[in-house]
Amino acid sequence: MKNRKLSLSILLLFMLVAFTACGGNNDQAKEKNEEVASTQNQDSEDKNQAESKEKEESKENSDKEAQGEKILRTNNSSEPASLDPALAKGTHESWILQHAFTGLMSYDENGDLAPAMAESYDESDDGLTYTFHIREDAKWSNGDPVKASDFEYAWKRVVDPKLASDYAYQISNYVVGAEEYLNGDGSADDIGIKSIDDKTLEVKLKKPSPYFLGLTAFYTLYPVNQNVVEANADWAKDPTNTEFVSNGPFKITGWDHNQKITLRKNPDWYRADEVKLDGIDLDIIEEQNTQYTKYEGGEYDFIINPPTAVVDKLIKEDNPELIIGGDVATYYYQFNNKEKPFNNAKVRNALSMAIDRKAIVENITKGGQIPAEGLVPFGFLDPDGKEFRDRNGNLIKEDKEKAKDLLEEGLAEEGMKLEDLNGTVILFNTNEAHRNIAQAVQQMWKQAFGVDFQLENAEFKVVIDRRKNGDYKIARAGWVGDYLDPNTMLDIMMTDNGNNDVFYSNKDFDKLMAEAGDSSDNEFRFEKMAEAEKILIDDMPIIPIYFYTQPYMQKPYVSGIYKTNINYPTLTFADIDLSQR
Repeated sequence: MKNRKLSLSILLLFMLVAFTACGGNNDQAKEKNEEVASTQNQDSEDKNQAESKEKEESKENSDKEAQGEKILRTNNSSEPASLDPALAKGTHESWILQHAFTGLMSYDENGDLAPAMAESYDESDDGLTYTFHIREDAKWSNGDPVKASDFEYAWKRVVDPKLASDYAYQISNYVVGAEEYLNGDGSADDIGIKSIDDKTLEVKLKKPSPYFLGLTAFYTLYPVNQNVVEANADWAKDPTNTEFVSNGPFKITGWDHNQKITLRKNPDWYRADEVKLDGIDLDIIEEQNTQYTKYEGGEYDFIINPPTAVVDKLIKEDNPELIIGGDVATYYYQFNNKEKPFNNAKVRNALSMAIDRKAIVENITKGGQIPAEGLVPFGFLDPDGKEFRDRNGNLIKEDKEKAKDLLEEGLAEEGMKLEDLNGTVILFNTNEAHRNIAQAVQQMWKQAFGVDFQLENAEFKVVIDRRKNGDYKIARAGWVGDYLDPNTMLDIMMTDNGNNDVFYSNKDFDKLMAEAGDSSDNEFRFEKMAEAEKILIDDMPIIPIYFYTQPYMQKPYVSGIYKTNINYPTLTFADIDLSQR
């Protein structure tokens, strides 16, 4: 509230309006720097509408609880750009998809790969052919049987050049004929994905891939219902106007864009008798403080990534509602390697050397995160059960004194001076922690170089699009492993990778990664990937900052949620004791 002197009459009017809007919608909290242009009359009208909507929702929730429905209430931090598995590209989409769809394989509560839509599979002796046997009781949420042809259609659709999926490489890199089709040089009929019959899917690989089974649990390789997809081009954007057909434990029944997504139990899922929830309601709120306030106020049963100050406090209190989940993921800043002067490795390395990673994890994130030692985090084990990370150890150098000389040297090579960096923007998606980290990095660079960097925040989907289009110079980013192999962290930096939005290219790096990819000898693969990571960090196309953890909170009356290193928390088998809510 702005500090202004108010006449008594205006003050009374204000109090009257405030009283009328009491209990109004607090969901609409925005970032402090967002401009709000509206008249007082419009504000009052909006508050009244919000109040009415909140009362309706409150009555609806009360009715549900009276009927004994178990609806888990939580928050999805950002508006999804798409809920089409072939087009999704972020955790704000994949968390929903992992509850609405089921792949051939999935990860169980122990983090082990387990059969899902595929009741079983056979692998040929040479590792080049997989035959998946689809379970007889597999159904779509509309009652249709899930067939092998659904997977064939979905996977071929991912590599269709007309679709332009960012994750097409997850199939084209491995399956016979897929790369040729993606590049426009082959036919879909020549792709090594065939439905032998309704319940038998055959997949032929170009080379043995020890982690291919893990890929079949990744959301890009989920099946889609061909009839639904071809009948409605917008099938994955607005389930209120069409039936969103999926094959997972829940079905998406509503999507109020930028407001809320609703999922309800799918009675046709093959393990439906184990699902205790009747549904999941996910608000779409970017502000961490707002979601925590709702959790504290009893409006949410579960939240991911509470504010860092809250995490720090609850860790010190040993609060049982806070759980620090593991993650195979790295938080980093990325450069547009095509933009001068960030095309210069000396400039990139100098900026990296001036960041105090320990200060960031100890004073800002405070959730058990580890200062980054490279791009590949801990959690990827080699053939002997040892950490891949230990092969290279800590590749990150921090030296503020040398950083300035190196920066000036690199800038000179580009015909620039320190002052030319003034005003350079650090782009990040709206989030309290991202803002605090950006402010810390901004200050560290100011102290080391005397340069004033600027900050800009935007919605997550906007940031993703801008990174993809090269509309940035420095941007906040992160990468979560898609499967449990170091390749998932490193291959995104290969020249032609669909997710290489830093526009990095190094022939030696590509060669080592290709050699690793062509071999089924895990020891050989890991050695080549370790060498590749050294080249990558020497070039520093990104600045690794820390290795993630994932703090989350759940109420004492909630049970059955588990978190694997490879996914966001799994809510599928959660339960709610309504008598304690």
